Amino acid sequence: MRPILIVEDNDDTRRALAMLLNLEGYAVATAEDGLAGLRALLEQRPSLVLLDLTMPLMDGWEFRAEQRSLPDQSLAAIPVILLTALSDAGRHARELGAAGFIQKPVEFAALLDAVRRYCGDPKAPDRVDS
Repeated sequence: MRPILIVEDNDDTRRALAMLLNLEGYAVATAEDGLAGLRALLEQRPSLVLLDLTMPLMDGWEFRAEQRSLPDQSLAAIPVILLTALSDAGRHARELGAAGFIQKPVEFAALLDAVRRYCGDPKAPDRVDS
């Protein structure tokens, strides 16, 4: 199973999201900023990216621009869901070509719904890992 990559600078948020997804049976990789996230994207080849927009070193906009310009189209096409407290999250998601967004503070039910939409349910008996 390819991991879900969480790119989030807030340690508590990153850990909580990773723990929740791990408890649900998902493999998870994390990064504390966009630069580390880009490295993890190249190394881990995740199935989905959960991306904060406002981070140090490389923010979510820069991360997404770098991801979309990668020569490896399979990496460039990995779906991204924005995690943001910005009130205009829908506009940012459209501009960045993101698969969607989740408002902060994150409601875990909404997060799980979004993750299952792109990654399936790891607890489903008929799941086939890719």
